[in-house]
Amino acid sequence: MNKLILITLSGVAAMLLPSCNDVLGDLYDEPAATSEYGFVEVCTESKPGLIYINATDYTTWTYIDFENRRIDSLYVNDPAPADWSFAVHRYDTKTNNAKVIATTLTDINEARAWTDAGNVEGAGDIWTTDKIVTDMSTMMDGYLSYADSYYNPVLSGWLNVDTSTMPPEYTMSDKVYILLLPDGKRAAVKLADFMNSAGIKAYMSIQYVYPL
Repeated sequence: MNKLILITLSGVAAMLLPSCNDVLGDLYDEPAATSEYGFVEVCTESKPGLIYINATDYTTWTYIDFENRRIDSLYVNDPAPADWSFAVHRYDTKTNNAKVIATTLTDINEARAWTDAGNVEGAGDIWTTDKIVTDMSTMMDGYLSYADSYYNPVLSGWLNVDTSTMPPEYTMSDKVYILLLPDGKRAAVKLADFMNSAGIKAYMSIQYVYPL
């Protein structure tokens, strides 16, 4: 069940009230229609693939299955599909019992040559009650709605959203992340962009290499 968790807005709320539509629009842009979603470029031995998803809806997880090249978008409280590798909610992520390593690589084309995975344990998911926001529209009323969910803090670091100033500042890590999947296979992912061509946020372009 979603929870309502109070947040303190204090002086920030007062500052935002006169122009909240302009400022908060940076947090939840209106989605724009497009039909080119999914595994839009398939990974080969010589080049990485590209996954493009619409993650604008705060109430859904988008599940990505490397093995079957399948994308499923489900309500945040619905059970996960039978087969999936990792999932995206806006910019947040979780995995299907994988471990995630943040490498020092910035070029995903170098991922196949990266050999440090055996020396690093990787970070698993954690349970959280205050990360997965399901409703931003009540921010000016002093609270947000959250879903209880697993969350991977390492992979979610691919994009930092700094809300200490308005409008928020978005900074991609530019890192390649290695997913150590529970079946023993590995995948590499890198966030290439978090906006579509119209500048609408939460349209996620994700480079991938699988199997690694």
